[in-house]
Amino acid sequence: MKLLFPAIVSTLFIGNYAEIPFVVATWANDGFQAAAQKAIDRLKTNPNHRMLALVEGLTECEDRQCDTTVGFGGSPDESGETTLDALLMDGPGQKMGAVGDLRKVKAAAKVAWAVMNYTQHSFMVGNQATTFAVKMGFQEQDLTTDTSSKMHQDWLDANCQPNFWVNVEPDPRKGCGPYKPSIIEKKIKKSKGYKDIFSKTSHDTIGMVVIDTNTDVAVGTSTNGARNKIPGRVGDSPIPGAGAYVDNEVGGAAGTGDGDVMMRFLPSFLAVERMKAGTNPTKAAETAIFRIRQYYPDYFGAVIAAHKDGRHGAACNGMDTFSYIVGRADEDKVKVYTVKCM
Repeated sequence: MKLLFPAIVSTLFIGNYAEIPFVVATWANDGFQAAAQKAIDRLKTNPNHRMLALVEGLTECEDRQCDTTVGFGGSPDESGETTLDALLMDGPGQKMGAVGDLRKVKAAAKVAWAVMNYTQHSFMVGNQATTFAVKMGFQEQDLTTDTSSKMHQDWLDANCQPNFWVNVEPDPRKGCGPYKPSIIEKKIKKSKGYKDIFSKTSHDTIGMVVIDTNTDVAVGTSTNGARNKIPGRVGDSPIPGAGAYVDNEVGGAAGTGDGDVMMRFLPSFLAVERMKAGTNPTKAAETAIFRIRQYYPDYFGAVIAAHKDGRHGAACNGMDTFSYIVGRADEDKVKVYTVKCM
Protein backbone atom coordinates (compact mmCIF):
# COMPACT_ATOMS: atom_id res chain seq x y z
CA MET A 1 0.00 0.00 0.00
CA LYS A 2 1.37 3.41 -0.95
CA LEU A 3 1.83 6.05 1.73
CA LEU A 4 -0.77 8.80 1.54
CA PHE A 5 0.10 12.50 1.54
CA PRO A 6 3.87 12.09 2.10
CA ALA A 7 4.44 15.86 1.82
CA ILE A 8 1.96 16.51 4.62
CA VAL A 9 3.47 13.79 6.77
CA SER A 10 6.93 15.28 6.25
CA THR A 11 5.92 18.72 7.47
CA LEU A 12 4.80 17.21 10.74
CA PHE A 13 8.26 15.91 11.56
CA ILE A 14 11.04 18.27 12.55
CA GLY A 15 14.24 16.42 11.68
CA ASN A 16 16.80 15.69 9.01
CA TYR A 17 15.93 15.72 5.33
CA ALA A 18 17.72 15.11 2.06
CA GLU A 19 16.77 15.89 -1.51
CA ILE A 20 16.20 12.77 -3.59
CA PRO A 21 18.31 10.98 -4.77
CA PHE A 22 20.39 10.52 -1.64
CA VAL A 23 22.64 8.08 0.20
CA VAL A 24 22.88 7.34 3.93
CA ALA A 25 25.81 5.33 5.31
CA THR A 26 27.22 4.26 8.68
CA TRP A 27 30.23 5.88 10.35
CA ALA A 28 32.07 9.07 9.44
CA ASN A 29 35.78 8.32 9.11
CA ASP A 30 37.49 9.21 5.85
CA GLY A 31 37.06 5.87 4.12
CA PHE A 32 33.35 5.73 4.92
CA GLN A 33 32.88 9.28 3.66
CA ALA A 34 34.67 8.37 0.46
CA ALA A 35 32.38 5.37 0.03
CA ALA A 36 29.24 7.48 0.45
CA GLN A 37 30.70 10.11 -1.90
CA LYS A 38 31.35 7.43 -4.52
CA ALA A 39 27.74 6.26 -4.29
CA ILE A 40 26.16 9.70 -4.53
CA ASP A 41 28.49 10.73 -7.36
CA ARG A 42 27.31 7.68 -9.30
CA LEU A 43 23.71 8.71 -8.70
CA LYS A 44 24.48 12.18 -10.00
CA THR A 45 25.58 10.72 -13.33
CA ASN A 46 23.15 7.77 -13.36
CA PRO A 47 20.15 8.95 -11.27
CA ASN A 48 18.24 5.65 -11.40
CA HIS A 49 21.15 3.24 -11.01
CA ARG A 50 20.71 2.62 -7.30
CA MET A 51 22.34 -0.84 -7.36
CA LEU A 52 25.36 0.40 -9.28
CA ALA A 53 25.74 3.25 -6.80
CA LEU A 54 25.37 0.86 -3.86
CA VAL A 55 27.90 -1.68 -5.12
CA GLU A 56 30.42 1.00 -6.09
CA GLY A 57 30.04 2.67 -2.70
CA LEU A 58 30.55 -0.54 -0.74
CA THR A 59 33.44 -1.56 -2.99
CA GLU A 60 35.15 1.79 -2.36
CA CYS A 61 35.14 1.04 1.37
CA GLU A 62 36.41 -2.50 0.75
CA ASP A 63 39.27 -1.21 -1.43
CA ARG A 64 40.20 1.44 1.14
CA GLN A 65 40.03 -1.18 3.94
CA CYS A 66 37.91 1.22 6.00
CA ASP A 67 39.29 1.23 9.56
CA THR A 68 40.66 -2.27 8.77
CA THR A 69 37.14 -3.52 9.56
CA VAL A 70 35.88 -3.62 5.96
CA GLY A 71 37.62 -5.47 3.15
CA PHE A 72 40.84 -7.46 2.98
CA GLY A 73 43.74 -7.30 5.43
CA GLY A 74 41.81 -6.76 8.65
CA SER A 75 39.99 -8.50 11.52
CA PRO A 76 41.72 -11.87 11.20
CA ASP A 77 40.00 -14.85 12.77
CA GLU A 78 41.69 -17.18 15.29
CA SER A 79 43.65 -18.85 12.51
CA GLY A 80 44.87 -15.50 11.16
CA GLU A 81 42.65 -15.50 8.06
CA THR A 82 40.52 -12.55 6.96
CA THR A 83 37.07 -13.55 5.72
CA LEU A 84 34.35 -11.31 4.33
CA ASP A 85 30.57 -10.86 4.61
CA ALA A 86 28.35 -8.73 2.36
CA LEU A 87 24.65 -8.20 1.65
CA LEU A 88 22.72 -6.46 -1.11
CA MET A 89 18.94 -5.98 -1.17
CA ASP A 90 16.99 -4.23 -3.91
CA GLY A 91 13.53 -2.86 -3.12
CA PRO A 92 11.83 -3.45 -6.50
CA GLY A 93 11.12 -7.17 -6.54
CA GLN A 94 12.64 -7.61 -3.05
CA LYS A 95 15.77 -9.14 -4.57
CA MET A 96 18.76 -10.20 -2.52
CA GLY A 97 22.32 -11.48 -2.83
CA ALA A 98 24.67 -12.21 0.05
CA VAL A 99 27.93 -13.94 0.94
CA GLY A 100 29.19 -15.04 4.33
CA ASP A 101 32.61 -16.30 5.43
CA LEU A 102 33.88 -15.54 1.91
CA ARG A 103 37.53 -16.52 1.59
CA LYS A 104 40.33 -15.40 -0.75
CA VAL A 105 38.22 -12.99 -2.81
CA LYS A 106 38.45 -9.25 -2.15
CA ALA A 107 35.30 -7.95 -3.82
CA ALA A 108 32.63 -9.20 -1.39
CA ALA A 109 29.91 -6.74 -2.47
CA LYS A 110 30.44 -7.60 -6.12
CA VAL A 111 30.25 -11.31 -5.36
CA ALA A 112 26.96 -10.67 -3.54
CA TRP A 113 25.78 -8.87 -6.69
CA ALA A 114 26.71 -11.95 -8.72
CA VAL A 115 24.68 -14.15 -6.37
CA MET A 116 21.70 -11.85 -6.90
CA ASN A 117 22.00 -11.66 -10.67
CA TYR A 118 23.43 -15.00 -11.80
CA THR A 119 21.67 -17.48 -9.51
CA GLN A 120 18.24 -18.19 -8.09
CA HIS A 121 19.79 -18.34 -4.62
CA SER A 122 20.06 -15.57 -2.05
CA PHE A 123 23.00 -16.50 0.18
CA MET A 124 26.27 -18.38 -0.40
CA VAL A 125 28.94 -19.10 2.22
CA GLY A 126 32.48 -20.27 2.86
CA ASN A 127 34.74 -22.05 0.43
CA GLN A 128 31.82 -22.81 -1.88
CA ALA A 129 31.15 -19.07 -2.18
CA THR A 130 34.79 -18.68 -3.21
CA THR A 131 34.39 -21.41 -5.83
CA PHE A 132 31.31 -19.63 -7.17
CA ALA A 133 33.14 -16.31 -7.27
CA VAL A 134 36.03 -17.78 -9.26
CA LYS A 135 33.55 -19.25 -11.76
CA MET A 136 32.09 -15.76 -12.14
CA GLY A 137 35.52 -14.38 -13.03
CA PHE A 138 36.76 -13.08 -9.68
CA GLN A 139 40.42 -13.53 -8.80
CA GLU A 140 41.38 -15.79 -5.91
CA GLN A 141 44.09 -14.24 -3.74
CA ASP A 142 45.41 -14.10 -0.20
CA LEU A 143 43.56 -11.47 1.87
CA THR A 144 46.31 -11.35 4.50
CA THR A 145 48.45 -8.21 4.79
CA ASP A 146 51.29 -7.14 7.06
CA THR A 147 48.71 -5.27 9.13
CA SER A 148 46.42 -8.27 9.64
CA SER A 149 49.42 -10.53 10.31
CA LYS A 150 50.55 -8.18 13.08
CA MET A 151 47.01 -8.08 14.50
CA HIS A 152 47.04 -11.85 14.70
CA GLN A 153 50.52 -12.10 16.21
CA ASP A 154 49.73 -9.44 18.82
CA TRP A 155 46.65 -11.44 19.78
CA LEU A 156 48.64 -14.64 20.13
CA ASP A 157 51.27 -12.81 22.19
CA ALA A 158 48.46 -11.61 24.51
CA ASN A 159 47.48 -15.24 25.26
CA CYS A 160 44.62 -15.04 22.76
CA GLN A 161 42.83 -12.28 24.65
CA PRO A 162 40.08 -11.29 24.16
CA ASN A 163 38.25 -14.20 22.54
CA PHE A 164 34.73 -15.51 22.06
CA TRP A 165 34.88 -18.86 23.90
CA VAL A 166 32.83 -19.78 27.00
CA ASN A 167 32.30 -22.96 29.04
CA VAL A 168 35.36 -24.72 27.64
CA GLU A 169 38.66 -26.11 28.90
CA PRO A 170 41.32 -24.81 29.32
CA ASP A 171 40.00 -21.51 30.68
CA PRO A 172 39.71 -19.24 27.59
CA ARG A 173 40.26 -16.18 29.77
CA LYS A 174 43.78 -17.33 30.59
CA GLY A 175 45.18 -18.77 27.41
CA CYS A 176 44.84 -20.17 23.92
CA GLY A 177 43.23 -23.42 22.88
CA PRO A 178 42.65 -25.88 21.49
CA TYR A 179 39.52 -26.00 23.62
CA LYS A 180 37.04 -28.70 24.46
CA PRO A 181 33.65 -28.50 26.23
CA SER A 182 33.94 -28.23 30.00
CA ILE A 183 32.56 -31.19 31.91
CA ILE A 184 31.64 -28.85 34.76
CA GLU A 185 28.59 -26.64 34.30
CA LYS A 186 29.51 -23.02 34.78
CA LYS A 187 27.76 -19.75 34.46
CA ILE A 188 28.50 -18.30 31.02
CA LYS A 189 31.19 -15.66 31.34
CA LYS A 190 32.61 -13.38 28.72
CA SER A 191 36.36 -13.39 28.34
CA LYS A 192 38.54 -10.60 29.68
CA GLY A 193 38.46 -7.58 27.42
CA TYR A 194 35.14 -8.49 25.78
CA LYS A 195 34.07 -4.85 25.58
CA ASP A 196 37.14 -4.16 23.43
CA ILE A 197 36.01 -6.67 20.80
CA PHE A 198 33.27 -4.38 19.54
CA SER A 199 34.10 -0.69 19.52
CA LYS A 200 34.55 2.29 17.22
CA THR A 201 38.10 1.16 16.49
CA SER A 202 37.53 -2.57 16.07
CA HIS A 203 34.23 -3.13 14.31
CA ASP A 204 32.90 -0.64 11.76
CA THR A 205 30.65 -2.45 9.29
CA ILE A 206 29.62 -0.20 6.44
CA GLY A 207 25.86 -0.17 5.97
CA MET A 208 24.34 1.90 3.20
CA VAL A 209 20.87 2.97 2.01
CA VAL A 210 20.51 4.34 -1.53
CA ILE A 211 17.35 6.06 -2.80
CA ASP A 212 17.26 7.03 -6.48
CA THR A 213 15.25 9.60 -8.44
CA ASN A 214 12.37 7.14 -8.87
CA THR A 215 12.34 6.79 -5.05
CA ASP A 216 13.33 3.15 -5.45
CA VAL A 217 15.45 1.90 -2.57
CA ALA A 218 18.45 -0.42 -2.22
CA VAL A 219 20.48 -1.33 0.87
CA GLY A 220 23.73 -3.15 1.52
CA THR A 221 26.54 -3.98 3.93
CA SER A 222 30.15 -5.12 3.84
CA THR A 223 32.49 -6.18 6.65
CA ASN A 224 35.35 -8.48 7.56
CA GLY A 225 33.57 -9.33 10.79
CA ALA A 226 34.67 -9.55 14.40
CA ARG A 227 38.41 -9.54 15.05
CA ASN A 228 39.71 -12.85 16.45
CA LYS A 229 36.39 -14.56 15.73
CA ILE A 230 36.13 -18.33 15.86
CA PRO A 231 36.62 -19.57 12.26
CA GLY A 232 33.28 -20.09 10.55
CA ARG A 233 31.52 -17.31 12.43
CA VAL A 234 29.15 -15.13 10.41
CA GLY A 235 27.72 -11.99 11.98
CA ASP A 236 24.60 -9.96 11.31
CA SER A 237 25.89 -8.01 8.30
CA PRO A 238 24.90 -10.46 5.51
CA ILE A 239 21.62 -11.50 7.12
CA PRO A 240 18.52 -9.74 5.73
CA GLY A 241 16.60 -7.89 8.41
CA ALA A 242 19.66 -7.87 10.67
CA GLY A 243 22.50 -6.21 8.77
CA ALA A 244 20.16 -4.32 6.43
CA TYR A 245 16.59 -4.37 5.15
CA VAL A 246 14.49 -2.63 2.52
CA ASP A 247 10.80 -2.11 1.80
CA ASN A 248 10.39 -0.21 -1.45
CA GLU A 249 7.15 1.39 -0.29
CA VAL A 250 8.90 2.97 2.69
CA GLY A 251 12.71 3.00 2.73
CA GLY A 252 15.62 1.11 4.21
CA ALA A 253 17.78 0.60 7.28
CA ALA A 254 21.18 -0.85 8.14
CA GLY A 255 23.01 -1.79 11.33
CA THR A 256 26.55 -1.94 12.66
CA GLY A 257 28.10 -3.24 15.85
CA ASP A 258 27.98 -6.45 17.88
CA GLY A 259 26.48 -8.70 15.23
CA ASP A 260 26.24 -11.78 17.43
CA VAL A 261 23.74 -9.90 19.56
CA MET A 262 22.10 -7.72 16.91
CA MET A 263 21.14 -10.58 14.58
CA ARG A 264 18.90 -12.01 17.29
CA PHE A 265 16.54 -9.03 17.03
CA LEU A 266 16.50 -8.16 13.30
CA PRO A 267 16.92 -4.44 14.06
CA SER A 268 16.97 -3.29 10.44
CA PHE A 269 13.70 -5.07 9.72
CA LEU A 270 12.14 -3.61 12.85
CA ALA A 271 13.23 -0.07 11.95
CA VAL A 272 11.73 -0.37 8.47
CA GLU A 273 8.50 -1.82 9.84
CA ARG A 274 8.22 1.06 12.30
CA MET A 275 8.66 3.55 9.46
CA LYS A 276 5.97 1.70 7.54
CA ALA A 277 3.67 2.18 10.51
CA GLY A 278 4.26 5.94 10.37
CA THR A 279 7.18 6.40 12.77
CA ASN A 280 9.90 8.84 11.69
CA PRO A 281 13.34 7.33 10.91
CA THR A 282 15.02 8.50 14.12
CA LYS A 283 12.31 7.04 16.36
CA ALA A 284 12.23 3.88 14.24
CA ALA A 285 15.97 3.39 14.76
CA GLU A 286 15.60 4.12 18.48
CA THR A 287 12.87 1.47 18.74
CA ALA A 288 15.18 -1.10 17.16
CA ILE A 289 18.04 -0.20 19.50
CA PHE A 290 15.80 -0.20 22.57
CA ARG A 291 14.49 -3.68 21.72
CA ILE A 292 18.05 -5.05 21.94
CA ARG A 293 18.95 -2.90 24.95
CA GLN A 294 16.14 -4.47 26.98
CA TYR A 295 18.07 -7.75 26.94
CA TYR A 296 21.67 -6.55 26.44
CA PRO A 297 21.94 -3.07 28.00
CA ASP A 298 25.70 -2.76 27.42
CA TYR A 299 25.87 -3.98 23.84
CA PHE A 300 27.65 -1.91 21.18
CA GLY A 301 25.78 -0.98 18.02
CA ALA A 302 23.87 1.49 15.87
CA VAL A 303 21.10 1.59 13.27
CA ILE A 304 20.61 4.07 10.43
CA ALA A 305 17.23 4.53 8.76
CA ALA A 306 16.14 6.43 5.64
CA HIS A 307 12.62 7.11 4.39
CA LYS A 308 12.04 7.47 0.68
CA ASP A 309 10.50 10.92 1.25
CA GLY A 310 13.92 12.25 2.27
CA ARG A 311 13.88 11.84 6.05
CA HIS A 312 16.76 10.06 7.75
CA GLY A 313 17.99 9.33 11.25
CA ALA A 314 20.01 7.01 13.49
CA ALA A 315 20.24 5.63 17.01
CA CYS A 316 22.99 3.90 18.97
CA ASN A 317 24.05 2.18 22.18
CA GLY A 318 27.31 1.41 23.98
CA MET A 319 29.15 4.60 22.95
CA ASP A 320 28.72 8.29 23.65
CA THR A 321 27.83 9.36 20.11
CA PHE A 322 27.48 7.84 16.67
CA SER A 323 28.11 9.59 13.36
CA TYR A 324 26.66 8.72 10.00
CA ILE A 325 26.94 10.18 6.52
CA VAL A 326 24.39 11.61 4.10
CA GLY A 327 25.15 12.33 0.48
CA ARG A 328 22.73 14.48 -1.52
CA ALA A 329 22.60 15.00 -5.28
CA ASP A 330 22.16 18.77 -4.80
CA GLU A 331 25.38 19.11 -2.76
CA ASP A 332 29.02 18.63 -3.74
CA LYS A 333 30.19 16.89 -0.57
CA VAL A 334 28.66 14.42 1.83
CA LYS A 335 27.70 15.64 5.30
CA VAL A 336 28.23 14.08 8.71
CA TYR A 337 25.37 13.83 11.22
CA THR A 338 25.98 12.88 14.85
CA VAL A 339 23.49 11.54 17.38
CA LYS A 340 23.80 10.94 21.12
CA CYS A 341 23.48 7.34 22.18
CA MET A 342 21.07 5.83 24.68
